Amino acid sequence: MPTFADQFPGHVTAFGAQVRDRLDRLSAFAAGGGLDDAVELLADCIAKGGVVQAFGTGHSEAFAMEVAGRAGGLIPTNKVALRDAALLGDHEIAELTGEPPLERDPNIAQDVFATVVRDPRDVFVIASNSGVNGSVVGLALLAKEHGHPVVAVTSLEHTQAVEPKHPSGKRLSEIADVVIDNLAPYGDATLTDVSDVPVGSVSSLTAAYIAQLLTIGTVTALADRGQEAPLYVSANIPGGHDRNKQIEARYGDRLRRSA
Repeated sequence: MPTFADQFPGHVTAFGAQVRDRLDRLSAFAAGGGLDDAVELLADCIAKGGVVQAFGTGHSEAFAMEVAGRAGGLIPTNKVALRDAALLGDHEIAELTGEPPLERDPNIAQDVFATVVRDPRDVFVIASNSGVNGSVVGLALLAKEHGHPVVAVTSLEHTQAVEPKHPSGKRLSEIADVVIDNLAPYGDATLTDVSDVPVGSVSSLTAAYIAQLLTIGTVTALADRGQEAPLYVSANIPGGHDRNKQIEARYGDRLRRSA
């Protein structure tokens, strides 16, 4: 009978191939201009003094963290999260847990959106693998209603295979001005021969890569315009924290950095 030591290396190789294939496809997509529309929206936002508002629920919150408040990233960014409704709004912390998950509730979108200090120049970048949960679709609709461009990062294969959970009947991909496919398969996991349930999910990996490509593209686009992008250096190098705070101060209370 094959042992773990016999099988695991093969699974590692198989998963690595799944990830590399998707990252290579995203690289080719970006190099061929596939991200240009999103990059132009973000560059316009930054150039005009706007803030990139990044939102995701569940594991897609990792995408927002990749966009906002990290070394090598754009300073005028915010990570918008469901918990903001409790931390910055009127919801009780206890409301953030339970069944069904709050991310499926379309009504929470209004309360989360109300906590965002917005400016007409802002762009919303919203990640959701399924692209159908009520909170995600609701926030995208509110952003559009208030005149903000929306960039979506989602799995087109998955979202087209499931029914929307928002009363509008819309998917995130049907609302956004620009849609970026994260290339995750239906159900997210990629390996079907390890167990009865597929394992090896890829959406967090591809979304993080997309976030970095968007950042690099935005910085490049601003440089082409003769503008320097406001970027974070690591706060863990000498002088880094003070430098970052000085640039953050230009945006006043429009930026927030929460735990």
